Amino acid sequence: MREYDAIIVGLGPTGGTLANLLALQGFSILILEKEKSFYPLPRAVHFDDEVMRVFETIGITNSFLKYTIINKGTKFVDKKNRVLLDWPRPREITENGWYPSYRFHQPDLERELRKKLKSYKKIKIKQSSVVKKIINKKDEVNLIFEDIDLNKTFKVKSRYLIGCDGANSITRSQMKTKMDNLGFTQKWAVVDLILTRDKKDLPDRTIQYSNPKRPATYCRNVGKRRRWEFAIKKTEKIETILSDKYIWNFLKSWLKKKEAIMERKTIYTFQSALAKKWKNGRVFIAGDAAHLMPPFMGQGMCAGIRDVSNLAWKISYCLNNIHDEKLLNSYQTERFTNVKEYIETTMRMGEFVNAVGKSQITKNISADNKGRKSMKSIKPKLGNGLGENKDKFRGKIFPQFKYNKKNLDLKFSKKTILIVSEKYKKKIPKNINFYKNKNNKILSKYFEDSNCEGFIVRPDRFILSSIKNLKDVNDIIKKNKKLLI
Repeated sequence: MREYDAIIVGLGPTGGTLANLLALQGFSILILEKEKSFYPLPRAVHFDDEVMRVFETIGITNSFLKYTIINKGTKFVDKKNRVLLDWPRPREITENGWYPSYRFHQPDLERELRKKLKSYKKIKIKQSSVVKKIINKKDEVNLIFEDIDLNKTFKVKSRYLIGCDGANSITRSQMKTKMDNLGFTQKWAVVDLILTRDKKDLPDRTIQYSNPKRPATYCRNVGKRRRWEFAIKKTEKIETILSDKYIWNFLKSWLKKKEAIMERKTIYTFQSALAKKWKNGRVFIAGDAAHLMPPFMGQGMCAGIRDVSNLAWKISYCLNNIHDEKLLNSYQTERFTNVKEYIETTMRMGEFVNAVGKSQITKNISADNKGRKSMKSIKPKLGNGLGENKDKFRGKIFPQFKYNKKNLDLKFSKKTILIVSEKYKKKIPKNINFYKNKNNKILSKYFEDSNCEGFIVRPDRFILSSIKNLKDVNDIIKKNKKLLI
């Protein structure tokens, strides 16, 4: 029976990112994808600075950046086109080293992820492959899958298996875990078009049309791509909604039929749901297999990539050392509350778009002296898991810094790191992964503003522990030694 370090089910953005993160460590990975060929049509269209930092970690930003545009933000308008709420995304570099928000075309991302995977010798991708049975054993996972093209069944094993296989996840089904519906379920039509000519009168940002009669969304996507989404009433027939006649009639206030090519039209059920269990033994789920949210914040794909960024370094630790149940259990506890906050915020945003929202979308809303409201993005901490909850920095993102014109992230892409201020004069054991600040004024200011002398930072760029006093460094090293060596 062929054996791998890890098996990944699903090769969308979540599975492709996870595979690349594990490949950085040199592991052998089998990726099973049920589709026969690459899916060329649009789906996800947005990601943020946290996700771009993950892409930077796996080494695709240089080639992928040319396929993206910087997103200017979102405006919510009423049926008379009056602005109800502005959610600007400033053209400023964030603590993650990138702009806050980007637009992209999903096939472009998937090509880059796959191209990067082909550079690793221990990665095997099997298309047209359907999982039949997952057998969860104490020290390994056995898997039976069918190669549809060959009409043959194969049995393989691995030390870990991760299902990144979407909303209808076979992995989740085999784990026998259910999804909890959080209360938002609504059918929407999604229409993707490619403009045949310049349309400068179309908005250069996302517009949410808060209209109880026909809630809708307009997205300014990459190049000449544009997307419209609109809610479907329960009394309306799907075949009518998806007819070209109906869609072009809906679009007539924005553009004429001769001004665009309709690339894709489909119906989505926008849902808010969370799987009860994300881990069973050595089997995990991530992305849409673990949670679903409406698209109003553009955080669905982002959440999946945050999942695998959290999980990849923990699985890597176990593959390089020994299986650590406590470490792996922290995956769900840390990610669950983080993604739940995104889902709940998205649900309130959905109510706002439907013009039925009574509660504030987030606490990050302010008004100017003319009463115009604007919203800031949320950045939830990780839920309870590794580290001390009393530490106010634990679970927050550690900013991106440079050293000798290089990215400091490179020093902890594979292993947790101790970062100390230039004030620390004692020797640190050679087997400890550490970085001592030298002449980096921006990092020095971060220490000063944080009132800290050091941090332990995880490979997913989140802070594990802050160090208030230099005399505590040795004790904190001892407490976290297994992750630092």
